[in-house]
Amino acid sequence: MWRHVASNFLSIAVVVLVVVAGVVAWAQRQYVGPGPLADAICYKVPSGAKLWQVAEGLEEKGAVASAYIFKVGADYEGKAGGLKAGSYLIGPGASMQEIVGIVAGSGRSTCGTEINYRIGVAAVDIIVRELDAATNRYVERVKFDPAVDAVPQDYVDLAEDSDARIRITLAEGVTSWQVVEALKRADFLTGEAGDVPAEGYLKPDSYEVRRGSERGALLAEMGQRQRAAIDALWAERSPDLPYDTPEEALVMASIVEKETGVPEERPVVASVFVNRLRQGMRLQTDPTVIYGLTEGRGVLGRGIRQSELKKETPYNTYVIDGLPPTPIANPGEESIRAALNPAETKYLFFVADGTGGHVFAETLEEHNANVAKWREIEAQQKATDGN
Repeated sequence: MWRHVASNFLSIAVVVLVVVAGVVAWAQRQYVGPGPLADAICYKVPSGAKLWQVAEGLEEKGAVASAYIFKVGADYEGKAGGLKAGSYLIGPGASMQEIVGIVAGSGRSTCGTEINYRIGVAAVDIIVRELDAATNRYVERVKFDPAVDAVPQDYVDLAEDSDARIRITLAEGVTSWQVVEALKRADFLTGEAGDVPAEGYLKPDSYEVRRGSERGALLAEMGQRQRAAIDALWAERSPDLPYDTPEEALVMASIVEKETGVPEERPVVASVFVNRLRQGMRLQTDPTVIYGLTEGRGVLGRGIRQSELKKETPYNTYVIDGLPPTPIANPGEESIRAALNPAETKYLFFVADGTGGHVFAETLEEHNANVAKWREIEAQQKATDGN
């Protein structure tokens, strides 16, 4: 009898183990397999949320088939305690395992509200936009200049969202003074900006910050990124350049940056100035003259006077030989690359062509002809504007 009971028990135990193994295998397939989400959603994990709360919220949104399996899987992977507050884009068919990786990952929001504080050469503005999860495109909600516009109430309301991503974007060609002044007006930053950093040594780039980030630390990061870029590009420079140090190359890069906004022209513009330096010619570039007048404190806002072209300043390259003593702006990587790897040309001159680009010349005669054409274009534009 006991042998019969033991036999039955073993049979039942085997069946139970088989069933359990089957359930575990099924649950595992549910965890790693495609999820039920048909369309992308933006899911917000509140600060201090518990795993079970997130799991149930995802189940309600239709992102996971089982909150219980989601929680058990996260526990098993050791990620249950790694939840990060934020707003996250969850794509169609995302598995529970993928979603766990998203909400317990870097903590950087990938959807929701984004505040972009853009520091440009001529103006500073704030753009608030939100990601439309269905189209994966941003929709602009607010745009204004904090220096001249009243702060819109929509901005105040959206900025109160603790999960809103904040981004600061530096345009190529801004001066260090412009950057510092703009950061002083950024109401989401704290601390003193300190002294204006050396010209040219802040990297035009996009910087993600948090509300309460310190201005000084942000400026230090901008400086570190720029120096890293200079060091990396200096190692790849062309031989026989007419400047011997990364600092001099940065001066050249800043001139290239201010002379053209057409990306493909940068190596050619650099070649003009390199050719002039090699032949002992003065650079004769207007942006350096302007910097000598403004000291980088904003834009000149008018044409250069003839008296100013003759005025001797350390930056007037119509008067001085060689490079000015410092950069005249913060150049981007492509301008630094162009200064270190200029095109091989014989050009010594260039002038605007009326399309936003320039026309280049090897001789003064060719250049004078190009200038005459540009004067005609200018006259036509003024006549059209007058009408």
